This record gives sequence, structure tokens and C-alpha cells, in this order.
Amino acid sequence: MSADNQLQVIFITNDRKNKEKAVEEGIPAFTCEEYVKSLTANPELIDRLACLSEEGNEIESGKIIFSEHLPLSKLQQGIKSGTYLQGTFRASRENYLEATVWIHGDNEENKEIILQGLKHLNRAIHEDIVAVELLPKSQWVAPSSVVLHDEGQNEDDVEKEEEREQMLKTAVSEKMLKPTGRVVGIIKRNWRPYCGMLSKSDIKESRRHLFTPADKRIPRIRIETRQASTLEGRRIIVAIDGWPRNSRYPNGHFVKNLGDVGEKETETEVLLLEHDVPHQPFSQAVLSFLPKMPWSITEKDMKNREDLRHLCICSVDPPGCTDIDDALHCRELENGNLEVGVHIADVSHFIRPGNALDQESARRGTTVYLCEKRIDMVPELLSSNLCSLKCDVDRLAFSCIWEMNHSAEILKTKFTKSVINSKASLTYAEAQLRIDSANMRDDITTSLRGLNKLAKILKKKRIEKGALTLSSPEVRFHMDSETHDPIDLQTKELRETNSMVEEFMLLANISVAKKIHEEFSEHALLRKHPAPPPSNYEILVKAARSRNLEIKTDTAKSLAESLDRAESPAFPYLNTLLRILATRCMMQAVYFCSGMDNDFHHYGLASPIYTHFTSPIRRYADVIVHRLLAVAIGADCTYPELTDKHKLADICKNLNYRHKMAQYAQRASVAFHTQLFFKSKGIVSEEAYILFVRKNAIVVLIPKYGLEGTVFFEEKDKPNPRLIYDDEIPSLKIEDTVFHVFDKVKVKIVLDSSNLQHQKIRMSLVEPQIPGISIPPDNISNMNLNGPEKKKMKFEK
Repeated sequence: MSADNQLQVIFITNDRKNKEKAVEEGIPAFTCEEYVKSLTANPELIDRLACLSEEGNEIESGKIIFSEHLPLSKLQQGIKSGTYLQGTFRASRENYLEATVWIHGDNEENKEIILQGLKHLNRAIHEDIVAVELLPKSQWVAPSSVVLHDEGQNEDDVEKEEEREQMLKTAVSEKMLKPTGRVVGIIKRNWRPYCGMLSKSDIKESRRHLFTPADKRIPRIRIETRQASTLEGRRIIVAIDGWPRNSRYPNGHFVKNLGDVGEKETETEVLLLEHDVPHQPFSQAVLSFLPKMPWSITEKDMKNREDLRHLCICSVDPPGCTDIDDALHCRELENGNLEVGVHIADVSHFIRPGNALDQESARRGTTVYLCEKRIDMVPELLSSNLCSLKCDVDRLAFSCIWEMNHSAEILKTKFTKSVINSKASLTYAEAQLRIDSANMRDDITTSLRGLNKLAKILKKKRIEKGALTLSSPEVRFHMDSETHDPIDLQTKELRETNSMVEEFMLLANISVAKKIHEEFSEHALLRKHPAPPPSNYEILVKAARSRNLEIKTDTAKSLAESLDRAESPAFPYLNTLLRILATRCMMQAVYFCSGMDNDFHHYGLASPIYTHFTSPIRRYADVIVHRLLAVAIGADCTYPELTDKHKLADICKNLNYRHKMAQYAQRASVAFHTQLFFKSKGIVSEEAYILFVRKNAIVVLIPKYGLEGTVFFEEKDKPNPRLIYDDEIPSLKIEDTVFHVFDKVKVKIVLDSSNLQHQKIRMSLVEPQIPGISIPPDNISNMNLNGPEKKKMKFEK
């Protein structure tokens, strides 16, 4: 190589001493920042530089707001001696000046510590692991009932924050006070890249702007960018770099532009990123473990497998379902008893332990169903084809077969790998029509009627044991066939056939749980539902009492029975509302490893043991359960991780996280589609029921749309009404009108797009009429914020 054509070597380092040494030796050396700033052809790269604050410079620039974080060594000593407590910091969505810390370990006394005020939050960010110091009892506070969002612009107006903090402090009874603390240090930061929008600075030519995350639990982040005008109105990703003591907000840098706000693709991407849902296409490494097409069942596949293709098996699912996990059959035996089979897709036949396909399915943990999109846990070839128990094709299954008498008592249980050929793929509605039809007597219909009859008996027995029938308003969108925008919204109808399928799935899950626990007492993957602590029920008990109804909560059975009795002839919807409220009192059901826990009970199902076996196409837990069951019956071989309870506990931890995130992502998708629906609808006024009363608001449910929202009674730039909040009843008095939980009101619903980032459904009171608060009904028709109603779109085909 000629001398003038030589590569120039430069040394990039942020270490001052290294840089000095390099310069001494004649090596051109730059800090990362100097180098990036020298690349004049790519000025946008500067935005991506991490914002490194020199701890030393903090003091000179501005007033110290926060106290210093103690070093890790001091924190560890303090935790050891009991001076400090370690826990996970959980910011509040409703109030940016409040958070809770969930204490790690078996500290029963102070499981949850409340933090109030900027200085006590001391720069902790949602999900950080922090050390907290408990304040003296005289400084304990009660959780605030005020809804507060950080509306501040660019200024570091700490005085204003202190005024707002005073709003949180109200006189409350002694028993409402909770252990209260302050953050003294950070043990582990759990920052991630955040989606959100730029709040452009009002100062012309300014490079410093505030970024507002989509997640209300994350504080705003100060970033420097030269592209503010192009990024306005876009969804972007920002990373946090640090949070100096003298800054009201953390510092960060721009990472990526996702697209225009409000666009369906952009918003779906934000939703998936914000809920940490793995959604990239499956890699070649993963796809390489799929069976080669055309696929057919071989002699080797039939080893340890029963041929059940002669049975009259059918599946019953929601309309449009392509990932059919389960199918059923019922037939009379010669001895007069009934044989009932639940046949589940044999996914573990295709996903072998430890390969790339297995690892990716384990990482995803679950399929995520959004309103118009499904993020599969396994590639489509398996989920919608080879594992899907479609009709008229041979499919591999894992079968759970019972012999029962006509009173639905189990006489024998058998588990076997099998090959089946479903005779019909029905929707819930089609199955219901067959059962109800007077002139249909074919094998499929006879089988369905037998199943339905047994399911009713099984359900009755379950309820007698204390199983809960709770309620949650689920909605369904009718989409326009061309624009794919929602044009109608209705709550889902539940039929007898939904319940029929559910009963046999529950029975299969319980039977399998018993079997794998008998076989592997230390490493069965099970699912439990803890009983809620009595305090969870306070809101339900008080709400019922305000209607002169008694709800008993000492056992699941007494709760179920008192919910059944809580009827009001004058108010038939009251019972549904009570069940919706009872759902809110429940704990989350979780997966766990039997060798790591001794409480197996499933509270909601009133079952001493439970697991998930029936949906392996869409839940990884079921794949593990299939493997355990296969080893238990000698149909497959074991592998080391399957019998390692610590590995299994780690799998459970990830599964619980992924399931929770999938649930939140689904809710966010419904919320976004609901906004699209009301955008085209203009302004509507509907009947609603109060679910909760707050200090300055009521939370209502609109049954027609299964929609929940908050009606605020304090608005900026308007005189505040007289509000009297009583936590005991609970009630909220506004001027001379008193509101109780379950009161019927009328509200106006409109999509408020004034804040592009958090477009929200805004609700205002129409009835009862309160002068200066309610909107007169005749004003509603004149208030269409979205121009004339769009022409009626075609209904769902």
C-alpha cells in the first residue's frame, strides 16, 4: 500500500488519562463527543450522544433540588443493619408526586412504603431498585386521592411543585396513614429506551427541549436536539443518561424516530415497545427448526401415540380463530357411562427443548392479541397450520380422556399422545345453534349436547365449592373492511357454549395438574391465585353497604354467595357492577414451581391445584406442562432443565412478566381503537354508572361501550366548585349534589386531541344538572369537535 493511501488510525476514549497518554505518543485522540461533532456531514448524529453530566459541574449551575444519593457500600450496610429497606420503586400513573416502594424479602410489617413529594422521590424512576429510609410516624401520610399530572413546561419551577405537594396533605384518620419513607439511594437503575413525544421549547432557536414519555409513570426528560421542528408531532424514542441533583428532570438523548403520532402503524409499534412485547419477525435460526413442507405424519410419529381419528371430535372457538389449540368429543360407552375427551395441539412434538425455536418461544412466553394484530409466540407454520386442530386434516394431539357417569363424576382418567381428525371447526354461535336446533341429530350435535349437559353439572359443582363468577366488560370492534377503522363498538355476548368449552378446559387443567404434581412433586409448573388481603375488599364492601347490601369476604364461597344474593329488582345492573368491582379487588394469578412454594390454592376457581395445559400454541407454560406430562406417561424423554426447580422458577418469573405485559398491551390496543371510534363518531352522550369516587373526580363505566373514564370537577382557569369527599361512605358532594358509587349519571364523551401524545376520551357530566358544572344537554349536539359526522361506513361483513 502506498504511503499516501494509508489508513489513519484515531483513538476514541472518554478517559482523560488515556487520552493524554495517546497524545504524548503522537496518536490522534478524541473523546466520543469531539469525534462525533467533527463529522460535519452528519450533524444529526450529535443528537444521539449521551448527555454526560460531570458531577463536579452540578454545584455551579443552579440550585440543588435533591439530596445526594448514598454510595452503594453505605446502602448495603444500612440494609444489613435495618436502617434502610430495599425495594422496587413504583411510580403512580395518577399522581406524579407520589410513588410506592414494594419491599423485597419477608418484611410483613412494611410490605409497601409510600413516598410523597419530589424530594422524597429523589430522582428514582419507575422499576428502579432503591433503598428507602422510613420516616418517623409523625410524618406518615395517607395515599392521596388527588389526580395530578405534570403539566409544567420548560421551567424548573420547584416552588410551584411545593404548592402542589401541599394539596396532597389533607387531614385523614389515623388508620388511613401508611408507612412513609424517602429514597436515600439507588441500588440498580432499570432504565429502558422510552417512547413519547417532544414538547418543543418556547425559546426560539433553543436546542434544549423536554421529552414527554407516553408512560405517565416516567418523568419528562431533557434532551438536546437540532431537529426539533422535524420531530414535532412524531413519536420518538429517547434514552435517559443521568439525573443531576440540580435538575428538575433527568437528562437524555434522542435515539429513533418512529413515525407520525396517531398513525395506526406507529401507535401499534409504540404500544408493543412500551409493553416490552418481542415482535420482530422470527429469525432464520428459529425458522430453521420448523418441519419441512409438505409435512405428513410418519410411522416414527405414531410411536407411543394412539390413533383416535375415528372419534367424532370437533372444535368450538371465537369467529376467525386460526390458532385452534383444543378440540372435544363425547360419546356413550357400552356400559352406559360417557367418554369425554379434551384434545390439545401437540406443540411440544414440534418444539424440542433447548433449540432456537424453543428459546424464542420461551422468551416471548405468550401470543399477544391486539385489536387487529396477533403477535405469535410460535411461527405461523405451527400456530395457524401444523399445530392448529383444523377440521378434516390429521393432527397430532395430547389427549386427556375421562370416563364419567351421567352426574359428571370422573371414574377414570387417561392421558395419551394421539392423532386426531376433527370433524368440524365451529364458532360458539354455530355450536349453540346446533344444540338448540330441534331437528339436528347428527353425531357432532349429539356430542355437543352431551358435553353441554355435563358442563352445566360441572359448573354447578364448581360454584357450590366457592368458585367465583366475576365480570369484566369486554368490547368488540366492528371494523370497516377497507379502512380497517372501528365503526361500531359493542360489549361481547357470552353464550352457553363459551361456558361449555371453559368447563372442560378447567377440568383438563386440574386433572393434568394433579398428575404432574404426583409425578414431580418438586418441579411441576403450576398456577395459583392467591386470596386477596381483606383490605382489598374495603371498596367493594363499602360500595355495597351504601346500597344496604352485605358482601361477606371471609372465604371465596361466602363472597360468591353474597354476590349471588346482592340483587336489586329496581336496579338489575347493580349485580354486574358489584362483580366488576369484585374483579378489581383480586390478586394476579401467577405461575410457580411446586418445589419453591407451599401454597398451591387457586382462589378464583376454588381448586386446591391448577395449571395450564390447554393452550400450548399461545402460552409457553403449557409447552412445559406438556413436556412434564409426556415424561410422566412415558411418551417422551426428559432433559436436565425440566427437573431443575431453579431454572423452572426463572421460567415462571419471565412468563408472569410477559403475561402481565400482554394484558396491558391488549388494554392499550382497545383504548387506542376506542379513540379511533369516537374520533369518527363526534360527540355522544350516554348513561354511565359510578365505579369510584375520588377527591376531585368520579370514575364511571359506560355499559354500552364497556368503557371506563374519569369525570373531573376541577378545571384549570375555572373557579373550583365546593367539593366534600367522604372516604368512609364513600361519597363526593359537589355544591349540593351528592354522588355515591353505582349512582347512574349521564356523561358526554368526546375525543380530546389537544394533547397529541395523550389523546384521551374526555367525559363531562350532563346529568344530574349542577349549575356551572354540568353541560346542558342542548349544548351537546352543537359541540362536534371533529367536523360533520363521517358518512356511515359499511358494517362488518
